[in-house]
Amino acid sequence: NNRQAKFYKLTKKGERQLRDETEQWERMTLAVQKILETEPAIRDEEPLADPGEIRGSVDCRNLSFAYTAGSEPVLHGIDFQVTAGQTVALVGRTGAGKSTLLSLIPRMIDPPPGTLHVDGTDVRRLPLARLRSAIGMVPQETFLFSASIRENIALGAPEATDAEVLEAARLAGLETDLAQFPNGLDTLVGERGLTLSGGQKQRVALARALLRRPRLLLLDDCLSAVDTQTEEHILHNLRTVFQGRTVFLVSHRISTVKDADVILVLDHGRIIERGTHGQLLAIGGAYADLHQRQLLEEELAAV
Repeated sequence: NNRQAKFYKLTKKGERQLRDETEQWERMTLAVQKILETEPAIRDEEPLADPGEIRGSVDCRNLSFAYTAGSEPVLHGIDFQVTAGQTVALVGRTGAGKSTLLSLIPRMIDPPPGTLHVDGTDVRRLPLARLRSAIGMVPQETFLFSASIRENIALGAPEATDAEVLEAARLAGLETDLAQFPNGLDTLVGERGLTLSGGQKQRVALARALLRRPRLLLLDDCLSAVDTQTEEHILHNLRTVFQGRTVFLVSHRISTVKDADVILVLDHGRIIERGTHGQLLAIGGAYADLHQRQLLEEELAAV
């Protein structure tokens, strides 16, 4: 009868859905298994050096880099020496190679052998876990998990106390935001930080890096989404954090980099100028032009 026919139809439909979902689950399981079995492209390479405690000096020796063999290099003949505890700023137009240079230090991508050294040792000879544990990196595009602000900040330091998490949040300029959130540190941020503004996401990522107290701090234009006033407040907080740490600071804003010990100006993958803020203004080159343009933009914005 009609009722039996409907029941039969629904049963068949359920069987098809179950079969399809089972097949999809099996495909996903195989894909995950394949990923887990894949040997990572970047890994420890023998013979490894034993660096002891990493202090944070970094030097590049005629480093040229291309993403694939035979392609146009994105970095050309990069040379610099940074002593432990110095703050180095990287300035240049989009595509100049600043982010690529930063990514080579923790071996997110591999530099050519013998071209990049931390504490005098080729980074490719340092144990990868040891190298990365000494580095805190805040990329331009931050990634937050669907969890609380506390869990996102403490991601790399799960043993951190509430007081330590709050201090990292304060240094990153999140104090006022936390006071406005309904549940403070326990506020859920949604997948990829959906409920936070761009500036708030960047500051959570900055707090995450600061909580780990790394010897090297790599900041890749990580305050680009905050206004100038908030940025100045955060930089004021960070001056104490920078002391005794090696800091690489990428920014398009002169106001962010002017207090660095040395500023490297990149263009088309080459260092075209280097020096302090005052020295580079005196040269009257690319950095001075950028400084003049930004001053003009600020004056026009104030009108």
